[in-house]
Amino acid sequence: MSVIEQGDIKIYLSGGASNTDPNASLGGAISSTELVDNTLHNLFAKVSAAEALAGSTKYRGIYIKNENGHTLTLQDAIAYIESQTTSGDTSIEIAVAAEAADVEMATIANEDTAPASVAPDGFTALTGTSNGRIVGDLDDGSFRGLWIKRIVTAGATAYGDDTCEIGTRGETTSI
Repeated sequence: MSVIEQGDIKIYLSGGASNTDPNASLGGAISSTELVDNTLHNLFAKVSAAEALAGSTKYRGIYIKNENGHTLTLQDAIAYIESQTTSGDTSIEIAVAAEAADVEMATIANEDTAPASVAPDGFTALTGTSNGRIVGDLDDGSFRGLWIKRIVTAGATAYGDDTCEIGTRGETTSI
């Protein structure tokens, strides 16, 4: 019996097929570079002293992709914040890109520019699957864009290992 396993759902950078730089993950075509888990600064660069003092909001575009290899569809998929940032001076929010599955997400001018094309339910900072954002069905090999917003509060104190967790969840019918 085939089912979709946790490792079948992958996260990729955006910014073009050859992009390997998370700082250039600002929408556009899906990259061939998978986002590495449990790596410090794997999506956002370290917060500088100037950013911490003034406050900062940065954006990244990533893709969720179903790679189960068994022609199974991830049904009713959602993306959600599993745990907020560990620093009290930062937070993240997520929003699904407005573009449909298998359509390239819009590109933003720079990391300080909010994406104009997000799904109608917008960004959320709330945790848990019940507060997730609807990704929809993802056939085997299909992908959908997701925007991540990192907010640093003005006057933030130094925090050496600020982390968060983003999850995906869905259903499938086994074959």
